[in-house]
Amino acid sequence: MVRALDPAVISVLWQAIYHLLPDHVDDHPLGCHRRRAPDLLCFRGLLIRLVTGSSWETVEALMDYQVSDTTLRARRDEWIAAGVFEALEAETRAGYDRIIGLDLSYVAIDGSIHKAPCGGEGTGKSPVDRAKLGYKWSVAVDARGIPIGVAIDSANRNDLKLLEPTLDAVAATGLLADIELLTLDRGYDYPVVRTRLAGYGLTELDIQKRGSKPPPGTPHRITLGLRWIVEALNSWWSNYGQLRRSTDRTDTHRYAAISLASTVLMTCRLIDYRDQWGTVPTPNR
Repeated sequence: MVRALDPAVISVLWQAIYHLLPDHVDDHPLGCHRRRAPDLLCFRGLLIRLVTGSSWETVEALMDYQVSDTTLRARRDEWIAAGVFEALEAETRAGYDRIIGLDLSYVAIDGSIHKAPCGGEGTGKSPVDRAKLGYKWSVAVDARGIPIGVAIDSANRNDLKLLEPTLDAVAATGLLADIELLTLDRGYDYPVVRTRLAGYGLTELDIQKRGSKPPPGTPHRITLGLRWIVEALNSWWSNYGQLRRSTDRTDTHRYAAISLASTVLMTCRLIDYRDQWGTVPTPNR
């Protein structure tokens, strides 16, 4: 269930994001233009679009025309330029690590293909959707399903091509050296992959063997093993309409949506932790 529109979640998210928003400079010479729409209202609009995947015009209608679709797009671009979504995700992950703790005893990486009917940057013919336009994300998750690095490209890009960009994204968070075991599916079972992973310092690997088949007479089953957690995240992200069927035309906008979805996931985990234990302990400083 998508909880991004839960008032409790919005409240916590807003407390985390408002201090990251850039200051607005009103440079109109007469000061007689229309009053600027509140940031909180625009943030709610972005969450509605993330959850529903609706057009900006539909989001405007869902918000009873309190803010225009043009303003929503402009505010999103303003915040992207200021690095708001990237900083919000990083701060939330750091807070999650302090309070609950990232579990890097094993990390799983996998890709997932989704629709991109409007085309644009980073899209291509989908091999699983009759060559319609689509895009793919490749994500690394910790043992509890928390995303720690993601890369996106066109739907026809092989998973192997996205492995190194995904690991580079993990390295950018400073978590790469803490990975104890990396688990991958059979699509990565090549000597060249192991060589590349060794270059990242990853030698403890759990890679499903290519060509492995069940014993004769037994039904064929897909064995996920430790990789179930990344498949769960792919399914969870796919609940978001904006990610499942992206009408954004640039990778920058898709990365922002994924960052916001990652932030919601970690925030919900923190809220559940608080509700389970009553209070969140104050980290030692």
